[in-house]
Amino acid sequence: MPSVLVVEDDQFVRSALIRHLTEASHTVRSVGTALEALREVAHFRFDVVILDLGLPDLDGSEALKMLRGITDVPVIIATARDDETEIVRLLNDGADDYLTKPFSVEHLSARMAAVLRRSRATTGEAPPPRVIRVGGLSIDPLRRQAELNGTQLDLTRREFDLLTFLAGRPGVVVPRKELLAEVWQQSYGDDQTIDVHLSWLRRKLGETAARPRYLHTLRGVGVKLEPPVQPPVQPPAQPPVQPLVPEPPPHPPLPEPPV
Repeated sequence: MPSVLVVEDDQFVRSALIRHLTEASHTVRSVGTALEALREVAHFRFDVVILDLGLPDLDGSEALKMLRGITDVPVIIATARDDETEIVRLLNDGADDYLTKPFSVEHLSARMAAVLRRSRATTGEAPPPRVIRVGGLSIDPLRRQAELNGTQLDLTRREFDLLTFLAGRPGVVVPRKELLAEVWQQSYGDDQTIDVHLSWLRRKLGETAARPRYLHTLRGVGVKLEPPVQPPVQPPAQPPVQPLVPEPPPHPPLPEPPV
C-alpha cells in the first residue's frame, strides 16, 4: 500500500489523518513544519504528500515550491482556504490536487487513489517495497507481521505499531512526545505508558534495557531503533611456523672418565 507523508500542524487533524490512513493499511509518517517535511522527503521515498498550507514556520505554498525543487512526489493540498485564484495558482505551482477543510476521510481516500493512478500511469513505476528491514528484523505493515531472524514475533497491536514506527526511522532518536502523538494519537500522556510497552517489546526481541540490541533509550531525549553492532571478526589462528632447516640431532653423551 502507498506510503504517505502528512504535513499538518493541527494535532487533532493530524491524529485523525494518521488513524484513518493507518487503518487503511498505509505506511504513514507525519511532521508539523515545512522544514521537517523537506527533510523527510529528502531522506525517504513517499507515494503521496498531504500538505497543509497554514504551517508555523513557512507558508505551505512556499513549501510546495521547495518540494517541487527536490521531488516529483504527488502533493495533495489540504487547507481551510477556498479562494479560487489561490487554488489555481497552487495547481499551476505543482500541486496535484486540492481539498478544502473540512473533508471526509472517504473524500480524501478517493482523491488519493485518483492521484496515485495518474502518477503510476505516467511514471510506470512499481510501488516501493512494503517490508521494512533493520538488521535481523523484518516488518510487513500490510500483513501486520514482524519477524526476528526468521522467527515470527507475537506482538500486540500497540507493540507492532511502536516497532513499525521506530523501524521506519532507523538510527533516529524519536522524542517521547512524538511517540505519544504518532503511535498513541495523544498530544499528552504518561511516559510510563511508553516505558511499559518498550519493556514488553524488548523482552520479545530478546534484550533488556541494561543490555540493548535494537532498542536504545537516551535518557531525557527519546528512543531509537538501530541494527545491533556486530562483534569484530577475529582472524583465524595461524599454525606455528616450522623452521626451514631442521635442527641437528642432539650429541650423544660423552663417556665418563675412568676412576
